Amino acid sequence: MAAPTEKEPASGSESDLTDEVRRTAEELKNQANSYFKDKGYEKAIEFYSRAIDLNPYNAAYYGNRSIAYLRTECFGYALSDASKALEVDNSYVKGYYRRASANMAIGKFKIALKDFETVVKVRPNDKDAKAKFTECNKIVKRQAFERAIRVDDVKKCVSESINLESMDIEDDYSGPALEDGKVTVKFMEELMEWFKAQKKLHRKYAYKILLDVKEIFEQQPSLVDIKISDGSKFTVCGDIHGQYYDLMNIFRLNGNPSKENPYLFNGDFVDRGSFSVECILVLFGWKLLIPDSFFMSRGNHETETMNQMYGFEGEVKTKYSAQMAELFTEVYNLLPLTHCINSKILCMHGGLFSRDDVTLEEIKKIDRNRQPPDSGVMCELLWSDPQILPGRAPSKRGVAIQFGPDVTQKFLELNNLDYIIRSHEVKPLGYEEAHNGKCITVFSAPNYCDQMGNKGAFITLNPPDLSPKFTTYECVPHPNVKPMAYANSLLASFM
Repeated sequence: MAAPTEKEPASGSESDLTDEVRRTAEELKNQANSYFKDKGYEKAIEFYSRAIDLNPYNAAYYGNRSIAYLRTECFGYALSDASKALEVDNSYVKGYYRRASANMAIGKFKIALKDFETVVKVRPNDKDAKAKFTECNKIVKRQAFERAIRVDDVKKCVSESINLESMDIEDDYSGPALEDGKVTVKFMEELMEWFKAQKKLHRKYAYKILLDVKEIFEQQPSLVDIKISDGSKFTVCGDIHGQYYDLMNIFRLNGNPSKENPYLFNGDFVDRGSFSVECILVLFGWKLLIPDSFFMSRGNHETETMNQMYGFEGEVKTKYSAQMAELFTEVYNLLPLTHCINSKILCMHGGLFSRDDVTLEEIKKIDRNRQPPDSGVMCELLWSDPQILPGRAPSKRGVAIQFGPDVTQKFLELNNLDYIIRSHEVKPLGYEEAHNGKCITVFSAPNYCDQMGNKGAFITLNPPDLSPKFTTYECVPHPNVKPMAYANSLLASFM
């Protein structure tokens, strides 16, 4: 998606425009509103932009485009538009709402709180504004409290406090069971069917899976080398986002994972979709069963703040416990950041870097056992996006950067790679080949959030020819549980 490029005049007002220009701009805005109502957010942005080009003095045009950017997860652009709206008219209250929601979406709660406070002062009797201010204030205070009591060097891992022996298996539990504490093919087949029926794995087995997979990830570097032999098949999947029934469809179309049918899932397994627990336990189960043939990269949603906001933490607490939510955070901190296939294809969730001298060796040495920082190589691996134009630009998401085809080419040449595979972005066909085929995006959650209408896709590679082959598919039905069902109520109200 192109960045907004219109330039505001140094001075002037809406009254300087002709009646015809103002009328045409308003018609464009109304068309944009219709597209927005029908969830055609890209077209809505296009028409809001045309309205702004004609009339850059109307704060509502920026405010409307801001919420359309929010719906397409372009939080950086949404933030910019909300700020522009307030530059045009600092009494435009929706501008403060929009700016707050964009900051909330990227975890900047203290900044968002200031805008909510402004709204409450302007509209002291607005119950909705007061509720949002109160909820945001709770988050800020909770984070301050957690920072105050956290002593990273001595904090005891929650994994060390779990006593599996004390967890009894009730007589009436009839679900999948580990065999001698181990995952088997039979267990995985039963688990997938059990979850399809919306049943819950016993907590003892769920904890055991988490503790065991944590040990595996602890032993891996931040960059994992994968070797695929000639004549075999390797599959790369993108974002799943808690869409369990679409994950099952991938396995139906492409076969269950096995030593002969290896997979890489490229981050964002959870959040937004309301079957995230089922997705992640199945994926971790396969990792335990075939650790050398099943790979998982960390995404920007395998992080504490994202999980608190977009539903995973709430889902785990509802289906299991707060303790288990903490354990998931420990495991996510250990997920590898990148995978390199046959020394020629680098896979990461987000993208490339603000520097031209980043090497594979530097990536391999990243100390990843933490929450991602707000900048730097680790952040950019999880958050960056490609752009059409050469060079670099601020991120449309408000985190990391956007990088052009020249940046991709320099990185590939420096590290003797053929191309990169990344995920992180919804694409209409489920995939996109950019930067002369050197930067490939794959997104595996069709009809994302039950509203985007996109297809899902996965990539298959067949060495020695490492050319990507794309399989696309539509969404499949799922039980009547809406996306974001477990998300923070404050954020859900904006999205």
